[in-house]
Amino acid sequence: MNITNQTVTVAGINPLAQLFAHGFRPFFLLFGIFGALLVLLWVGALLLGWQLPVGVYLVGWHAHEMLYGLVPAAIAGFLLTAITNWTPAAPVNNMPLAGLVGLWLAGRLALFFSAPLMAVGIPYYLLAAIDIAFLPVIACYVALTLIKFNNRRNLILVAILVMLTAGNTAMHIGLAQLDTQWIKAGQALGFDVITVMIVIIAGRITPAFSRNWLKARTAHTPLHAHYTQPDAIAASPWVNKLAIGSTVALVVLDLFVPNHPLIFYVAGVAGVSNLLRLIQWKGWLVLGEPLLWILHLAYLWLVVALITRCAAGFSPAISDSAWQHLLGVGAIGTIILGVITRVCLGHTGRPLTLPRFAIGIYISITLAALLRFAVVMGWLDFRVGLAIAATMWVVACALFVIIYAPILFSARADGRTG
Repeated sequence: MNITNQTVTVAGINPLAQLFAHGFRPFFLLFGIFGALLVLLWVGALLLGWQLPVGVYLVGWHAHEMLYGLVPAAIAGFLLTAITNWTPAAPVNNMPLAGLVGLWLAGRLALFFSAPLMAVGIPYYLLAAIDIAFLPVIACYVALTLIKFNNRRNLILVAILVMLTAGNTAMHIGLAQLDTQWIKAGQALGFDVITVMIVIIAGRITPAFSRNWLKARTAHTPLHAHYTQPDAIAASPWVNKLAIGSTVALVVLDLFVPNHPLIFYVAGVAGVSNLLRLIQWKGWLVLGEPLLWILHLAYLWLVVALITRCAAGFSPAISDSAWQHLLGVGAIGTIILGVITRVCLGHTGRPLTLPRFAIGIYISITLAALLRFAVVMGWLDFRVGLAIAATMWVVACALFVIIYAPILFSARADGRTG
């Protein structure tokens, strides 16, 4: 999967036109802005008593927006960009792209201002429908484009979007009825499906990008070729199948037999198989390149989350919140920031070299994950630990916006369009 360069056609060269020149530009920027704002508002409400105009269960709103508000922005930006590499399709840009951004924003605003909107007679289900609509629209575009150009390999991603839509709908049913079972079901499905997506996508790009970097490096320093062995960075076929199959099995189990003890064992198998996969990618060989080791680190968080989920079945001291935050903040947050900091460089014609101070993004998200897990486990004072962990998350997102916004509003450095 190569998502580094693509020629596109856009109208205009002003900053706003550049922002809507390709799918990754507005959606990745919104991920950073909304990611910082969402956590800031949530912690303000939780620790400082801020009154938010949210008309539903506040904890449920926070969980929903992190999982089905923030993450879909990153998914949309990635898919709208990657599909122009998988197929000869022209990119979605200009007004159609602005329409997609508007739909996503409408969902965020509808839920955030749900209290006053419902107070004037707008039913919650209508507000939910506005939010739910986004993923099916992206899924339809991706499906039609892949089918048109006979790209069957990536249709699995359409199924993932459909499943995410189902999980989103389940959470909305729970929020509307204040039914924690529906909320938990939608949350579990979302985590499971995003895990599968990470295992599939990261399973392609992490070893591929690592091999390419090592090949380029050894081409200039052939003396070290024996030690790096770029072509050896690949997981065994059976490990790949077990890693993917076990995570898919978690989706099935959570759908049909939630809370069954078998889930813990399957999570253990998924954790171990993905650990074997990660080891076979030889991440220690790319420690000299932050844009690469961050992808390996994100996958390590995924492994830790799965193993923690397994352990939760055998220890009452480990709650679901432990593995969920390891997965949400650690794996999902890190893989998204790792991918978007790379894509924003490659797809704007810039060298794949992390900008100055951008290492702070990676450090901050790592600290956020560690601290949030420590808070859940009771190793830190709740209020102090949560405040510091949230600050680290906000810093990571804010740094991305500060460093990368000028890139996203600017023309490609290589003179091409897109």
